[in-house]
Amino acid sequence: MKTILRNLLSVLCRFKMATLLNVLGLSVAFSAFILIMMQVEYDQNFDRGYTDTESIFRVEAMFEDGGQAVICRPLADAFIQSSPHIVAGTLANPWGGDLFFSVEENGVRNTFKEQCINVYPEFTKVFDFKFQEGNPEALQEPNVVLLPQSMAQKFFGNQSAVGKQLKFENGDHLTVGGVYKDYPRNSSVRNCIYQKMDPKENAQSWGNWNYIFYIRLDNPKNVEGLFENFKAHFDPALIKDNSFSWGGSGMTFRINPLPDVHYTTDVKYDQTPKASRQTLMILFAIAIVIVIIAGINFTNFSTALTPMRIKSINTQKVLGGKESVIRFALILEAVLISIISYLLGLLLVYIAGKTEIASLINADISLSMHIGLVLATAFISIATGLLAGIYPAYYMTSFPPALVLKGSFGLSPKGCQLRNALIGVQYVASFGLIIGATFMYLQNYYMQNTPLGYDKDEIIITNMNNNIRKSRDAFASQVKSFSGIEEVTYAEMLLSSQDQYMGWGRKYRDKDIQFQCLPVEPSFLKVMNVKISEGRDFREEDKAKRYGTFVFNERARTEYGLEIGSLIDSMEIVGFMPDVKFASFRTEVTPMAFFVWGTNNWGNQPNYAYIKVKAGSDLRGAMQHVKTTLQSFDPEYPFNVRFFDEVLNGLYEKERSLSSLITLFSLIAIFISVVGVFGLVVFDSEYRKKEIGIRKVLGSTTEEIIVMFNKTYIRILCVCFVLGAPIAGYVVHRWLENFAYKTPMYWWVYLIAFAIIAVITILTVTFQNWRAANENPVHSIKNE
Repeated sequence: MKTILRNLLSVLCRFKMATLLNVLGLSVAFSAFILIMMQVEYDQNFDRGYTDTESIFRVEAMFEDGGQAVICRPLADAFIQSSPHIVAGTLANPWGGDLFFSVEENGVRNTFKEQCINVYPEFTKVFDFKFQEGNPEALQEPNVVLLPQSMAQKFFGNQSAVGKQLKFENGDHLTVGGVYKDYPRNSSVRNCIYQKMDPKENAQSWGNWNYIFYIRLDNPKNVEGLFENFKAHFDPALIKDNSFSWGGSGMTFRINPLPDVHYTTDVKYDQTPKASRQTLMILFAIAIVIVIIAGINFTNFSTALTPMRIKSINTQKVLGGKESVIRFALILEAVLISIISYLLGLLLVYIAGKTEIASLINADISLSMHIGLVLATAFISIATGLLAGIYPAYYMTSFPPALVLKGSFGLSPKGCQLRNALIGVQYVASFGLIIGATFMYLQNYYMQNTPLGYDKDEIIITNMNNNIRKSRDAFASQVKSFSGIEEVTYAEMLLSSQDQYMGWGRKYRDKDIQFQCLPVEPSFLKVMNVKISEGRDFREEDKAKRYGTFVFNERARTEYGLEIGSLIDSMEIVGFMPDVKFASFRTEVTPMAFFVWGTNNWGNQPNYAYIKVKAGSDLRGAMQHVKTTLQSFDPEYPFNVRFFDEVLNGLYEKERSLSSLITLFSLIAIFISVVGVFGLVVFDSEYRKKEIGIRKVLGSTTEEIIVMFNKTYIRILCVCFVLGAPIAGYVVHRWLENFAYKTPMYWWVYLIAFAIIAVITILTVTFQNWRAANENPVHSIKNE
């Protein structure tokens, strides 16, 4: 072993450049593999951290024209009672807002704003909450809440949170009844405040489909026939709302295993974070390809060093060294280099966790959180060393010494075929990664720059509280006192901030219709520059009507045959607009309406103010003025003031992060491939020195020799492009299927990918062979 280690140190010191490139390529590859697999593991393990996860399901309503993740309360209650196999069932209302409250601790009063979700008490049983303190049945009591452990520590430090109060400005309060262990980030259960749902809230309303429905079964196999059993025993006479149509809607239930919800994209009103199995396969393939490319490079460099090491190997054989021992030493040498690279790779992962790279990955990239992955990568590093070392070790010692000594193996048919195959794999991978990364960038650019049908620039957005709502006119007047602010308007939700919005089911001429609805102030369309295609815009007098007023998009008019002046539940349709992109580009434009409440308001209030800034005005100054104005109305409330384009950017954060990740790792793969090409060129130039010298003596110019070498690689490049481009195109096409609106498959992307690899290859080949071609041919022939 001492001899092997001494030889290893000798090789590392003697061939510094090759060693540096080998270790650099492998360490970067291993670190990239670990980082990619952290993201893949995050998505693969989404919603798999509960006890008996396979027994938890989400019940979804499926109609002839699509499905939705929400359900009405009485239908869910009836379903829970329909089968003894349902151990627990719960509803959750994900549309609830934030709570603004104060907490007093040690005489100090602090204010907080946190999300609160109303649920059935059985929510804790379905998801098997792990209580750190308090009563697991606390949600059975009114005005009692559950807090996650992290939030309890933020509010009360290390003191017990049970029994403490969250106090509101109007004198009301909620009491902490229990503290549960935080769920990991890759969970549907949010680490927020949970409160018991009001027993009377829509308890008999068959038209309010606002609730996410989860069940836990005694055995996951009992899911078969669950809906059929329910329908067979369900009494339609229980339905007390004619807005619900069982038979006419063609409705069924889809009982979806909880881990599959993360990948479900064919239902509306779904708040669960999403991922694509196709994207995960792409990431996994990139991780494997990067390691393979690095392994190929390792083999290339080991083979390229053969002319320099053959005398040492032959000397050992002449002195009685056994071939098996020499091979073992060479293989072990390769494994040790791979292990060293692996350890450096772990260091690179640690460093990446301190940089912006960490923000591109959803998972916690701390190595201590991924021990299994770290150990698996260690095994891969050993396997890489073995596979990369076996071939050179075997062939360096198996052929007659004369053949290897003269260096002619590199020019033998087997040697040429191997060399071409190795570089071919790298070229195919590089083409695929460049093409994929480019189309991902183009899709992101398309989503962020395609006209939406309204103005998104020079718009400031802020959330509102009751103080602002009660004083809207005074707030707008004070905001507009800044010379650069043109107008203020209000809406219940943020436009284009999510995939779906509140869905309304109504009757229109005895036909059930479904559409997404965004309640706004009458001035909203004018401020946001939404054009009217027919009819009229909202007017202030619309608010004085008893019932509300609609402006629908053209999709709704076409699909449902809507007409101006017609009524939907006594609410008038006054106009139509083009199909603005009110949701994300992931979903197709569906029937949608802006709506102005009349006097018959159910209690809905605007939650956001939209502030229009004049073009060319001081945007930062305007934003600061808005913040100052808000603080003058309520100094303690945590208003979130931002530009509207920040909202749009946040909508595609996952796609941008994915694109940045793939671009980063594509650059890494290309870098490693360039290192590999460099190694092969070194291989060629070393083995063909005599040929180059003879050609120079016979009158060949340096340029002719360089062209000769480049032709070989360009031919390989063309063959690999023909193989790699269609594969990359197919993968990109499948990925783009995740979007309802997508960038075209431009032909010039493929041309750019070919040009990038061709230029890099030609520069590398030219640089290395320029030196070889300019050496004194007498020395090259004499050395051979």
